[in-house]
Amino acid sequence: MAVPPTRARTVVAALCAGLAATLLATVPARAEQHEHVWAVSEAAHAPRARISLDDTTGTLALSVFREGRTVIEPSSLGIVTEQADLSQGLHFVRRNDRTIEERYRAKSGKRLDRRVHTHETRLSFASAAGARLDLVVRASADGVAYRYVLPTGYGDVLGETSAFNLPPDASAWLGAYRVDNEGQFNQYTAATAPTGEYSDQALFATDGGYTLLAESDLTGTYSGARLAHTQGTGTYHVKLADDRVHTDGPLTTPWRAMVTGDLAAVTRSTFTDDLAPASRVADTSWIRPGTVLWTWLAGGREAGQSLAAQKAYVDYAAERHWPYVAVDAGWYFKSDAWDTTDPDWQTDSWLPQLVDYARAKGVGIVVWVHQRDLDTPEERAQWLPTLERWGVKGVKIDFMNSESQSMLQWYDTVLRETAAHHLMIDFHGSTIPKGIQRTWPQVMTMEGVGGEEKRTNTAVHLTTLPFTRNVIGSMDFTPGGFQRVGQRPDSDAAEAGLTVVYESGLQMFAGTPESYDTRPLARGFLEQVPAAWGDTRLLAGHPGQEAVLARRSGDRWFLGGVYAGAAHTAEVPLSIGPGRWLVETIRDGADGLVQDRRVLSGGDTFSVDITANGGFAGIACPWHPGITTCYR
Repeated sequence: MAVPPTRARTVVAALCAGLAATLLATVPARAEQHEHVWAVSEAAHAPRARISLDDTTGTLALSVFREGRTVIEPSSLGIVTEQADLSQGLHFVRRNDRTIEERYRAKSGKRLDRRVHTHETRLSFASAAGARLDLVVRASADGVAYRYVLPTGYGDVLGETSAFNLPPDASAWLGAYRVDNEGQFNQYTAATAPTGEYSDQALFATDGGYTLLAESDLTGTYSGARLAHTQGTGTYHVKLADDRVHTDGPLTTPWRAMVTGDLAAVTRSTFTDDLAPASRVADTSWIRPGTVLWTWLAGGREAGQSLAAQKAYVDYAAERHWPYVAVDAGWYFKSDAWDTTDPDWQTDSWLPQLVDYARAKGVGIVVWVHQRDLDTPEERAQWLPTLERWGVKGVKIDFMNSESQSMLQWYDTVLRETAAHHLMIDFHGSTIPKGIQRTWPQVMTMEGVGGEEKRTNTAVHLTTLPFTRNVIGSMDFTPGGFQRVGQRPDSDAAEAGLTVVYESGLQMFAGTPESYDTRPLARGFLEQVPAAWGDTRLLAGHPGQEAVLARRSGDRWFLGGVYAGAAHTAEVPLSIGPGRWLVETIRDGADGLVQDRRVLSGGDTFSVDITANGGFAGIACPWHPGITTCYR
């Protein structure tokens, strides 16, 4: 239940400006203002949070500024439970501050080595009846986040008064909320977006820069969030998936995050991962990202039911040095249901034969599983150990289609159990990452996106995803479906480029072997593409218009560009570091794909001819005399 704000707030511009000199200090309220104000910032030029307490109503608000410009206008804070209304009638108790320095290594994502430097402030408040609310606020170079801590239980949560108040004329890129998070992103202004519910992965452009709203550290102790909006206002209320969130003691809510900065900083940010708890998997040596030949769009259900067809796919993957093949729906024996009452239930499947065959060729197998077949302890106890014993490397679990507390509790359980059985995960029909990949690094990727299989995608949608959904974690878009001519909005060169533009720890190629073989330049490029990256940079971009990213693997930078709109010549800055670089690009030509080679200096700009709704793919490697290709 979303609990609407019950108050009006007064914001004094002069006080906001004066806070720059008093960061990390309590600002005494003047009598005529009737409020207390606190500021939280990591550094002078970083985003700054401003928290205010209205002394008359006892209500809290949070705003965010960046270099003196507004990012988020004063926005309501608060939570309501069965026994306590912690959205009003509050008074200040105390403040505590600390600095957090962390280093961790991820298994997938925009870069593997991560450094966290953030300032945390905990502001404690109490109601007249003595109920306690702690507001924890973090500020880093690339974002601001807050969460509520209720040190004592006050019964079930009935809702939050949390909201994000954007300038009405702020540009907004929003996806209508769906339980599978597979909606299209469209552009509005904050106020003109239609009345309705939107995914919490919402991007806004304000005077203070770009801001992506997000969530982190979401578990079964709480309920997933979406944004509720009424047309004509810039306010987006937090609405929970459940009308009542069960809790029987102290509560810490998920982080409400605002990733903010220029577009390059937002795109490169790992802020939502940084907010999440450290890895709960001690030994991660078995977790290996990689590219995958995905057979569903390549051959459909029939391929999933055929051992011979799957062996042929394994052969093709082995020839390409692709480390995995994904076997989708249809491999189940007993008409897509595991009949565990059959005494031969573990021997009726041909899957162990396929796993052995693939292992001999250096290929691992990932299998599709419906969530309903893993939703009880008995089913998981039957199948997770069995798949591990067979040698399956990972599971693609589908059709959760919920962010309710009960489903999140199922996620908590299956995350622990797949880690125990050394099974990597690709979640489909799912929530979106929300920090899960730091805490549970066996989660290689998640769908939660209108991906390749959708026939309603547009080039605008494709060029918005790098700045929205893919910012917060690996995205199983499944690019590479070259055979889907007429069913996808982009060109062949753009389709190749998507394998770099979209990050995924298991990058599933959706094409048929025939479609690759008739496009040898695309096939050769896909043979080079890794799925783990040392660094990520945005070279050029604007949501809904263009997205050009560079991702580093070793000493090579992989380049991908996708564009929406008319044919034109794109100018691409090679912002990948100093030195001389051999740059090999693939673009669309009159008779198919064309490869260009050139030697450039870091910081140079190069031109690429782009067809309508087209793009390009490429590799840059250090150049010296004698080097003629970046391909290995």
